[in-house]
Amino acid sequence: MKRTLLAITSLAVAIGGAIYYKESQQSSAAKSAPKRGTPTVVVANVAQETMRQAVEALGTVKARESVVLSAKVTDTVEEVHFEDGQGVNSGALLLTLRDGEQQAKLRAAKANLKEQQREYDRIKDLVAKKTVASSELDRLSTSIDVARANLAQYQAELDARFVHAPFSGVLGFRRVSPGTLVTPGTEIATLDDIEVVKLDFPVPERFLSQLQPGRSVEASSRAFPERIFTGKVVSVDSRVDPDTRSVVVRAEVSNDDLALRPGMLMTLKLITEQRQTTVVPEEALIPLQDRQYLFVVNRDSKIEQRQVEVGLRVRGKAEILSGVEAGETVVTRGIMKVRPGQQVNTRDSERFSVQGVG
Repeated sequence: MKRTLLAITSLAVAIGGAIYYKESQQSSAAKSAPKRGTPTVVVANVAQETMRQAVEALGTVKARESVVLSAKVTDTVEEVHFEDGQGVNSGALLLTLRDGEQQAKLRAAKANLKEQQREYDRIKDLVAKKTVASSELDRLSTSIDVARANLAQYQAELDARFVHAPFSGVLGFRRVSPGTLVTPGTEIATLDDIEVVKLDFPVPERFLSQLQPGRSVEASSRAFPERIFTGKVVSVDSRVDPDTRSVVVRAEVSNDDLALRPGMLMTLKLITEQRQTTVVPEEALIPLQDRQYLFVVNRDSKIEQRQVEVGLRVRGKAEILSGVEAGETVVTRGIMKVRPGQQVNTRDSERFSVQGVG
């Protein structure tokens, strides 16, 4: 009898312990679970980032200096001093034409000038002794001037037989060979200075007030898809095209490795504004008539409605000029199911950062 009573008592204690454990587990789970009726919203932090506004355009590369080399006179090529695609410095000798006749004329002119000067010195002494009239001295002075003019003329004719690089740059294909008869206008080669290139591109006239020299430009080419070329605006055309209502802007882009060539097409961004500012995802904005609001989640996980002043907007990002501060949390999704003062549960959206104009 005693054994039976002991067994019943032990069974009752075990059942009671199991019931207590189950109830305590249910109570703990109820406390940790979200309250029924409390909505969950997606949030993002207000960031302090660099915001940029840019105008996109297509531009054409031009050499800083460009020329088609040709001879000034008609004569035969005696020697070529360059190769295709060669880089040359300013003043480098590129082509020599036959100059035998000009060399002979120059020697004769030099000799004649010396003779005239000797005669002038001899007559000068005689005039001082008054044995020769002073008018003879005037005649010889005129002869010396003529001899000097002839010498300068023959020197210029000789110089025209040598073609030099007018500036430093890169030569194109050679168009002549020794023995070629060239005339004024005959193309010898092209010469381009492309260490710094010009980039011309049209911009709609509505951006005219923002087109000051010094604005930054970022450009890319399909030939170099992974590379960004940077430059600065140097000038704006004085006229607006009446057909397209656009104005041509010229930027200079560094090209130290000579990767860019004249005539290339480039996609570019003209940075019209850039500043460090407060930024939120654009989807967080709540438009109401002509005002903009944000739902801010405070420290008590309650919704606060804030009126904000919006500045720049760039591809899903909005600049906030006033109303919130960096570090605060705003609702980006689930806005329609919450109201100011309401308690909410939150979860983070995908990482939010502003990289500027992509």
